[in-house]
Amino acid sequence: MRCPFCGAPDTKVIDSRLVGEGDQVRRRRKCEVCGERFTTYETVELNLPRVIKRDGSRVPFDLHKVRSGMMRALEKRPVSTEQIDQALARIQRCVIGRGDSEVPSLWIGELVMEELRRLDQVAYVRFASVYRHFEDVAAFREEIERLERQPPDSSPQLDLLEEMQPNGSRDSAA
Repeated sequence: MRCPFCGAPDTKVIDSRLVGEGDQVRRRRKCEVCGERFTTYETVELNLPRVIKRDGSRVPFDLHKVRSGMMRALEKRPVSTEQIDQALARIQRCVIGRGDSEVPSLWIGELVMEELRRLDQVAYVRFASVYRHFEDVAAFREEIERLERQPPDSSPQLDLLEEMQPNGSRDSAA
């Protein structure tokens, strides 16, 4: 690793630690020439699937877009950054775990809604209203009533997600 301070070609790793859920390594390094210390992060580079959008177009899976949508729904809600990061990690593991080269955007949207339902019901309804194109107050009311009827640990989207598996098998990661 090249030193960011003096440009020397070699640096020495003085400490390595796992970060987050163990999917990233934090390394403290020291330059052999100038003696400066700095931190680098190492993550696995994954070949993520492409997303099939509603109009049939295909785009690369982008966790930043998922985060952005969740953050809009969670605006001014009492949910920590750590909880959001954990939810995003679960979504990404589901997408990778599915093992497909392409996944429907509908499936990803349902994953996001399930995570938001677990995190904050207001954020869930906000996201659902945009995602499902609520037309009027009745649609809001219906979604809220459905939310109230569900026990907190149940997952209506899991049935849909399991039905959407291409080989009909149940996805234990979802």
